[in-house]
Amino acid sequence: MNRRHFLKHMAASAALTIPGIEFIRTISANAQTLRRNNKSVIILWMAGGPAAMDIWDLKPGRPTGGPFRTIETAAQGVQISEHMPKVAEQMRNLAIIRSLQTTEGDHNRGTQLMHTSYTPNPAIAFPAIGSVAALELPKLPGYQEISLPNFITVGGGAGMGNPAGFLGMNYAPFNVQNPGTPPENIRAPQSLGTGTDLEDRVRRRQRLFYELEHNFMFSRVPHTDNLSAPLADRLKERAKFADASKAHRDIYYKGFSLVASKEGKVFDLKDETPKTIEEYGNSAFGRSAIMARRLVESGASAVELSLGGWDTHNQTFDAHSQRLQPTLDKAMGTLVRDLVQRGMWQNTVLMWMGEFGRTPRINQNNGRDHWARCWSIVVGGGAIRGGQAFGATDQDGMDVARDRVNIGDVFATVYKALGIEQGTQVRDAIGRPFPIAGQNGRPINALVPA
Repeated sequence: MNRRHFLKHMAASAALTIPGIEFIRTISANAQTLRRNNKSVIILWMAGGPAAMDIWDLKPGRPTGGPFRTIETAAQGVQISEHMPKVAEQMRNLAIIRSLQTTEGDHNRGTQLMHTSYTPNPAIAFPAIGSVAALELPKLPGYQEISLPNFITVGGGAGMGNPAGFLGMNYAPFNVQNPGTPPENIRAPQSLGTGTDLEDRVRRRQRLFYELEHNFMFSRVPHTDNLSAPLADRLKERAKFADASKAHRDIYYKGFSLVASKEGKVFDLKDETPKTIEEYGNSAFGRSAIMARRLVESGASAVELSLGGWDTHNQTFDAHSQRLQPTLDKAMGTLVRDLVQRGMWQNTVLMWMGEFGRTPRINQNNGRDHWARCWSIVVGGGAIRGGQAFGATDQDGMDVARDRVNIGDVFATVYKALGIEQGTQVRDAIGRPFPIAGQNGRPINALVPA
């Protein structure tokens, strides 16, 4: 793949109007019918590090507790913040892990740890959970291929510079920046016309591209197209060139299917009612949550949403009560409700998390600082047993009181809830195996069946 060849294909992609190389390199399936029975994971990423003890593990009446009151939830004995009433109604479907202990108090390192379950290592680019899901979930029995990307981020990306890590570009996320607005990447040019004429012209360009790619491959290794040579020898020789050429070819092949098909309409929210949009909060994050519901219903393996603003070193309680928790509550509560009511909850696992928690001690600016010693995240769906709070912190939220959990345990629990076999490994470019749930991750038996 020399520079000249790459530039030629950039020009070809402009003619085909699949602008945005990020989109093209993320298409991971090629079918004509949208499906809703695939397994999926939805990550609700709280960028900035949320003060979990003001949402999921309040300490009312304690010096570290803050001003918020607790409210009862649909899960007996589980209380959460008064500013999360919609989520409280869905708590029978969710599980709070209140005894998570992590090791990273830096935003970048915490983001990598919480996405990969591995301590950041500059020598190894570990893949994020969305990329791992895009690789592993299509291997499960009953998976139906789709024309959508298998890993999609909505409203801000995965927060990592290279979410796919050593898995490569086929498992990198397609980022939808503005939920509700169809991405430009999937629009054919107006110059190609409309309706059936558009599809015919795109398909003709597709066939031309296939022929060009075929000729390119065999111009590099013409002896592999010699039918008189033994098949085994031809396949062995072709394998030397397969990795880069095949990935290059497959990505472009799959891009055509979405451009010329109806699947791209999943990104358009025009058919959602005003009532639905209002229930989700009529915010960017609310529209992202609607998009997540539509995408998993259409068969996407992983969707990550991002809600920023949680780096509350100053005036944390005002930020939580007036902006952060109400926005989160409407979107998260309605999303869980809809997934349950539409029969998708058993095939969808939801994760709520950020880089780390926040200090029990309230600082002089009425805020909380970075804290990884003990904090809470929320999971639900799939095989996870909802309606419970697992583990506990002490009376002031200073340390784990019982059932300490690490991030590898959380990942192992989520993967098991999705039906991915425990002990599954992925391999880097030189063949080194890495467990997908960290080196020592074990499923939490209280949350998933043994």
